[in-house]
Amino acid sequence: MRTIDLRRDTITLPDSKMKKTAFDAPLGDSVYGEDRSQNELEERAARALGKDAALFIPSGTMGNLVALLSHTERGDEIILEENAHIRTSETGGAACVGGLMFRTLYGKDGAPDAEDVAGAIRAVNIHYPKTALICLENTHYRYGGIVVPLEKFRSIREVSLEFGIPVHLDGARVFNAAVYLGVPVTEITGLVDTVMLSLSKGLGAPVGSVLAGPVAFIDIAKRYRKMLGGGMRQTGWLAACGILSLSDENISRLREDHENASLLASGLYEMNGVSVDVEKTHTNFVLARFEDPGFSADRFADRLSARGVLITPSRANMVRFVTSKEVTREDIVFTLHIIEEVLQHPSQ
Repeated sequence: MRTIDLRRDTITLPDSKMKKTAFDAPLGDSVYGEDRSQNELEERAARALGKDAALFIPSGTMGNLVALLSHTERGDEIILEENAHIRTSETGGAACVGGLMFRTLYGKDGAPDAEDVAGAIRAVNIHYPKTALICLENTHYRYGGIVVPLEKFRSIREVSLEFGIPVHLDGARVFNAAVYLGVPVTEITGLVDTVMLSLSKGLGAPVGSVLAGPVAFIDIAKRYRKMLGGGMRQTGWLAACGILSLSDENISRLREDHENASLLASGLYEMNGVSVDVEKTHTNFVLARFEDPGFSADRFADRLSARGVLITPSRANMVRFVTSKEVTREDIVFTLHIIEEVLQHPSQ
């Protein structure tokens, strides 16, 4: 039975070219700065993201935590959107490891309004924590991969400059955002001080993320990466995969994932009892809500799984699909057929 994995884009696998390139890569001790592939990856990532320097890190969660630690001191406060991945899905590391507080704000399109950010910045007062950092996310994971408008980024950037507070971007899928907007990624990353990019999601590398920013910031980040256990040694094989993942051809390929997600969203929209916001299917995520009050997302996912289609229950009446290079247009057509079959025979 064929398996179509629509759970997340973290399931992407290296292709034959990436595997060969990886195992042909020279190795060296990266903590000593002697792994040539990692050095090249960091230089290439910094250029691609429009920053002075970059740092290879095992995961996006570690990358964001390293960024937060590098920007702040214990007891500081961070402003971010209430459903930001850093707050909801990174195991409370900011509080546990960094002793940091979150000031959360509502953001209907993935980021708070600039005036709300300005209003949340603490006055200098012995009783208050210091506002040390503003965090943004693009694309936004919890809201189904939506892309935050550039205008909102610009207005928040103006606030950050006015108050002298840096901005960090959780840009795990920032290239998806750039492809959707049809702009160079630097138009997004140029509006923040630091950015974390995942190489192991839609870009297809097996492991790793990069953190990019000013040279002085990256020097601090290296210490925190080591503290958190991220100072890997012979990283050349992994870094070689990361280098390939940042090729122009590979980044442009993300458009195929978006097109497949759009096809899936349009097909679901036509089905009775299924609610999909097609206009908010910006990138490679599709959120589908089912109107039957007795619907069970867990049971629906189990029934699809039995037919070879893997998805993620998101809420009691909502499921999530994520497209990637492992999923073809034909897979989407087949998935729609299976979903329609399951919905027509709910008791089976």
